[in-house]
Amino acid sequence: MDKVLFEKRGGIALVTINRPERLNACDFETYGRLAEIWAEFRDDADLRVGILTGAGDRAFSAGSDVKSNYVSRPTGEEPQGELFPLMHELEKPLIAAINGHANGGGLEQALACDLRVAAEHSQFGLGEVRLGWLPGAGGTQRLPRLIPRGRALEMLMTGSRIGADEALRLGLIDHLVPKDGHLDKAFEIAAEIEQSAPLAVQKIKRAVKLGMDLPLPEALKVERELYLWLQDTEDAREGARAFAEKRPPAWQGR
Repeated sequence: MDKVLFEKRGGIALVTINRPERLNACDFETYGRLAEIWAEFRDDADLRVGILTGAGDRAFSAGSDVKSNYVSRPTGEEPQGELFPLMHELEKPLIAAINGHANGGGLEQALACDLRVAAEHSQFGLGEVRLGWLPGAGGTQRLPRLIPRGRALEMLMTGSRIGADEALRLGLIDHLVPKDGHLDKAFEIAAEIEQSAPLAVQKIKRAVKLGMDLPLPEALKVERELYLWLQDTEDAREGARAFAEKRPPAWQGR
């Protein structure tokens, strides 16, 4: 059985962690396959939006497979390998469709996405501290950038979990849906993004990502540079023509 499923639906890539018997915990092979898939997604001009989910209804991903990665297979190599740096560099948007437990490296994968949709029975936690570790794939950095610092520190230092209602209130997730509604909502958002100019979507993501860590005057310069770059694209000209002619634009991605 494939540990990760990769399906292309038009311009949308659906990536499913497929280890439901292990609550979709990721071993070396799973992390490696995820990295390969996101690299293929990055390089495929026909794919516009990625959706990441987990098989079944119990877990998005329970994180790293501790027994496989750290007990039975001791090694100095990081199990996540190139996955998280690759996800960080992606300019195409990623949506996490969360359906149950999102813990440890599973929550870190969701945090590495741009939008998060969660079913009402989902739970969220970074429990590495209970193993004597810290979240080493972005958890200590992305979580405090997303929710209030004190609540982030509480989750990180206690390893406690929160439910979907609190995750929505804190801003950890963007949409809360009934059980089994996570994929429908994720595809709804992805379809809306597909209607937008692909290069503009990518540069908006880049502007936000870079600008968040810069003083406002410098961030505005980044925004201006990307705005001027887009003005020279064929898609920008097509967008103006389509608006004037009252027709849907035909995006070319150039």
